[in-house]
Amino acid sequence: MGILIRLLITAVSLWIATLVIDGIDLTSDTTAGKAGTLIAVAVIFGVVNAILRPIIKVLGCGLYVLTLGLIALVVNGLLFMLTSWIAGEVGLGFHVDGFWPAALLGALLVGVVSWVLNMLVPDGDD
Repeated sequence: MGILIRLLITAVSLWIATLVIDGIDLTSDTTAGKAGTLIAVAVIFGVVNAILRPIIKVLGCGLYVLTLGLIALVVNGLLFMLTSWIAGEVGLGFHVDGFWPAALLGALLVGVVSWVLNMLVPDGDD
């Protein structure tokens, strides 16, 4: 149940990013199509982050230390761009126009909104 809640939180965060940031487009005509696309992109985003983020952190730990963690913003933006590319390859109507500012700001906004929503929703471990 917790995974489904996290998936919905990520989908809502992606939806907010499409509303707020120019350059992040959701190109589905119906509300059901948009919801399905957002959920599918949330799954892709979760899988990309679960697989690649630990590898990148291990391989690039020197850069994380050297930049005091600011390289994480760039990594998040690149993973967001990768999610957009995979969504395009699968045929989903989700597109991020470029790295500056869409992917960088989009990843930052999705991270912050997800964090806030995760704080508001109990996870059942309490």
